[in-house]
Amino acid sequence: MIEVKNHMILPEGFSLSGVHAGIKKVKLDMGIIKSDVPCTSGSAYTTNRVKAAPVVYDMSIKGTPKLGVVMNSGNANACTGEKGYEDTRAMAAKAAELLGGEAADYFIASTGVIGVPLPMDKIIAGIESAASTLGRDEEHMNACSDSVLTTDTHRKCVSAQFETGGKKVTVTGFSKGSGMIHPNMATTLSFIMTDAAVSTEVLQKLVGESVDDTFNMISVDGDTSTNDSCFVLANGMSGAECSSGEAYIWFASALKEVLRGLAKMLVKDGEGAEKFIEVRVNGAKDNVNAKILARSIVSSNLVKAAFFGSDANWGRILCAMGYSGAEFDPSRVDLYFTSAAGKIQTLKAGEPLAFDEELAKKILLEKEVGVLAELSDGSASAEAWGCDLTMSMSASTAITGADNDGKTGKQRQKGGSPH
Repeated sequence: MIEVKNHMILPEGFSLSGVHAGIKKVKLDMGIIKSDVPCTSGSAYTTNRVKAAPVVYDMSIKGTPKLGVVMNSGNANACTGEKGYEDTRAMAAKAAELLGGEAADYFIASTGVIGVPLPMDKIIAGIESAASTLGRDEEHMNACSDSVLTTDTHRKCVSAQFETGGKKVTVTGFSKGSGMIHPNMATTLSFIMTDAAVSTEVLQKLVGESVDDTFNMISVDGDTSTNDSCFVLANGMSGAECSSGEAYIWFASALKEVLRGLAKMLVKDGEGAEKFIEVRVNGAKDNVNAKILARSIVSSNLVKAAFFGSDANWGRILCAMGYSGAEFDPSRVDLYFTSAAGKIQTLKAGEPLAFDEELAKKILLEKEVGVLAELSDGSASAEAWGCDLTMSMSASTAITGADNDGKTGKQRQKGGSPH
């Protein structure tokens, strides 16, 4: 059995830290993850053609053993040219100098304002401070997860544990993100640690599959950013070999549970969002079509707007399915709305049904609402998660959204664009 908790349980052999380096005015803005021993690693990155310097650097060293991750918030180091890339390498080199190993043993993650060079004096001092304050307790875990938050309203942490061969395995992770979130890859920085022993090939395969089923199935505002990254480090210190057999199945499930939990937390913290929407498609022709349909529904601005108004406008859902490009038979679709207040069916075999509008309103007024699309084309299913589209969201993300330093959109124009 896999036990999942919405907080961090630190795997064996990892230490964390988070400090204030002065990149942001007050809040924590630099952190380090460090493993006692080299880890196998897996990672996934933004599909945006404009990639931040740390993403370009990390992609050049992916797939090799790692000792940790150095992270900062308040500055994305994106669109900063060759200087930005050299600054990223300098961050990794400083970590290696202080913590051991080589520069290529450390991933680098940055988030914050786009188009502004890193304040390297503060960055280097921050790495020195973070490297000297590593720890394993709750205070250190919270500080590290807080160090990457930008417009987030709270930290996002999930852990999963299971036993195999008499050994306990822990998979834990934390994420940042509340705006610029959309599939491929959902805009976030995510950091996953495990004490399972997993080969590089297996770990990278599982990271790709898990990201595709979780972070690539969420949508808040339709934007993908320059810095999206997901890192998974496996140091093997539990002594449990999870690259094959039953242990592999348990580990794959635990990793996906952690990423699924983080993905849902990202959506629930969407900037200005008031409702969490879960879309499930059953009976699709295959997994590809199921995912296309689920993502199309959850990404539709018209569907999002209907949920904001608690309007049971099922036609917008069917419309989003229709333009998705997926293969399905509209004449065999059943649609339902669900929430803690109940469940109603609005469409049966492609034909509209009369339904209790008062009950529908109660269902859609809930903070967490579900859409269920039952097809009759096959046995595949998929889930996607999103939120409603509100006036406050439009204002915060498109007009005057404030970052953690309290700068408005106009103020940001003096110092770069927000990430």
